[in-house]
Amino acid sequence: MTFQAIIPVGGYAGWKFLERTRDDQSQLMNKSPVLAREVKYFEEKIGSVKNAQDLIRDHTLLKVSLGAFGLSEDLPNKAFIRKVLEEGSAAEGAFANRLSDKRYFELTKAFGFDQQVPNTQKSSFAEQIVSAYQKQSFETAVGEQDQDMRLGLTVQRKLTEIASSDKSEKAKWFLVMGSPPLREVFETAFNLPKSFGTLDLDKQLEVFSEKAAKSFGSPDLSQFAGKEARDELIQKFLINAQIKQANQSFNAQSTALQLLQASSGRALLGF
Repeated sequence: MTFQAIIPVGGYAGWKFLERTRDDQSQLMNKSPVLAREVKYFEEKIGSVKNAQDLIRDHTLLKVSLGAFGLSEDLPNKAFIRKVLEEGSAAEGAFANRLSDKRYFELTKAFGFDQQVPNTQKSSFAEQIVSAYQKQSFETAVGEQDQDMRLGLTVQRKLTEIASSDKSEKAKWFLVMGSPPLREVFETAFNLPKSFGTLDLDKQLEVFSEKAAKSFGSPDLSQFAGKEARDELIQKFLINAQIKQANQSFNAQSTALQLLQASSGRALLGF
């Protein structure tokens, strides 16, 4: 991608700058030659795709499709993606339904290759995927400058969608737990250790709910449908992420100093 996002400073100050300039930067990115060419190709060709194999064999169509769901890293994994797409989402035992990362479920549900007539034949399909691809492409460009900022954008987009849905609170939390970016945001905002993800899922749900109640006044994920709660979550995440990075940097410098002192001591002793 030739577009480079502008983020002059990190942390919450950088986030507020990004919020103010997001629309202008997004429009500039959408006009970049590479992205514009991919979008035009997708709009012209996706209607000819009738099954998973049709999609898999076209590099550009597959790139845009996977990119729309934040799965660009799976572009070389064609056999895996084909299995996800061919089995669809309707059957309880479908491959995508068994994966913890729910982006694959969203991908295969969107394309609907397990239906008699796939969604690629709908007139509105190209517009939906292109819009998602453009948003994800901007998030990727931001992530190349600052990964924490990218996660903040994911909160605005994906968490809003989940929190506003009519699913149960338990189902909403499980969707968050099945989204690697959202999980990272909540774990960092709540200062949870790396080992947290190894706990039983019901226990994780209990902890997330308790932490949410303590930090935001309610255990319900629905509260993040509101901008105020989302902004507070992003702020907590960015501040804790900066503290974590500072501690890691300090520990690395401290370790290097200890090694240097030990080396100097051995030299003085003639070792």
